[in-house]
Amino acid sequence: MEIKLTGKKSAKVSKLIYSILDILGEVGIPLSETPRRLERMAMACLAVGNIKSNFQEAKSADDNCFLITREIIAFENKHYNENISPGSYDDIRRKDLLYPVQAGIVLNSSAFDVQATNNPTRGYALNPLFAKLLKSYGTPQWESELATYKEQVKLLKEELERKRNLEKIPVKLPSGTDLLLSAGEHNVLQKHIVEDFLSRFGMGAEILYIGDTSDKYLYRNNEVLEQIGFFTLEHEELPDVVAYSREKNLLFLIEAVHSAGPMDEIRVMKLKKQMGSCTAIPIFVTTFLNKKEFRKWVTDIAWESEVWIADNPEHMIHFNGYKFLEIHKG
Repeated sequence: MEIKLTGKKSAKVSKLIYSILDILGEVGIPLSETPRRLERMAMACLAVGNIKSNFQEAKSADDNCFLITREIIAFENKHYNENISPGSYDDIRRKDLLYPVQAGIVLNSSAFDVQATNNPTRGYALNPLFAKLLKSYGTPQWESELATYKEQVKLLKEELERKRNLEKIPVKLPSGTDLLLSAGEHNVLQKHIVEDFLSRFGMGAEILYIGDTSDKYLYRNNEVLEQIGFFTLEHEELPDVVAYSREKNLLFLIEAVHSAGPMDEIRVMKLKKQMGSCTAIPIFVTTFLNKKEFRKWVTDIAWESEVWIADNPEHMIHFNGYKFLEIHKG
C-alpha cells in the first residue's frame, strides 16, 4: 500500500513504512484511516521493533525490547526524520498503537505484569510471532508464515483474554448489579469508590456511569442521566464515576486519581460550564488510594471540592470554607 508520506523520508524509510502497511493489512488491521494516521501507526510499529533499515533487525518481547511511549517518539524522530512533540506521548498509546495492540501485533507489559492499563511508564514490544512474520516478508516462505501466524495469534489472543478475565476486579453496584473491571490500581480505586465511599457518604446514591480502561462506557444509566439534564457522556471532561442521590438531589462527579490529575480549578470550571442544564447539585470529588498519592496532587485540588482517601475510608477532606465550621458549635 502506498500513501503520501509527510516530511522528507528517505527511500529506505519509505519502503519500510509501505511494506509494514502491506503486512498490517494482510493480518487484518483496517487501513481506512487518514494517510497521516496510517503513517504514524506504521512508524510506531517499526519503532517498537527497533527497525531502522530492514525487517531482519526486528526485535520483540523475547529479546526484552520494550519501549515506553516517549522512547517511541524519540526513536521516530531520530530514525524516520520526524518532529513529533515529546508531549504527544498519549497519542502513541491512544491512536498510533491502538489497532496493533488490539490485534496482538504489539504487546504491552501489562500482558506480562498486572498493572494499570493507563500507566504511562509501561513498555511496548513486538509480539515475537509478528517479528518472525516480518522477517519472512518478501521471501518464498511468506505465504506459509502468514498462514501460521494467523493461527498462532488466534490461540494467543484466546489465552490472553482468559488471563485478563481471571485478573478482573469484581464490583457490586448499590443496585446489586455485578460488574467486572480490568486489572490495575486505577480500577482497584474505582471499586473502593463504589463499595466504600458511596456506601458511607453517597446518601443512597445510585451509579449513573462508570467506565473501564477496556470499555469506556462499561455501565451507564441513560434514563436518569437524561432526566437530570446531564451532558453527553462522549464529552472529554467526563469523570471516572458519576453517582446520583435522589434523596438530596446531589450529583457526585468522582475522579479516581492514579496516573491522571485530580479535580483542579480548570476541570471544575469546565464541568460546571457543561452542566448548565443539569437540575442536580454537583459535588466534585477527588479520590486516592492512600495519603502518599494525595500528597502528590494536593496543591492542584480545587476549592469547593472534596477529597476521599481509600485507606482512611471513614473520613473526608473538605476543600471548602465557613459552612463546615458550624459543626464545632457547642
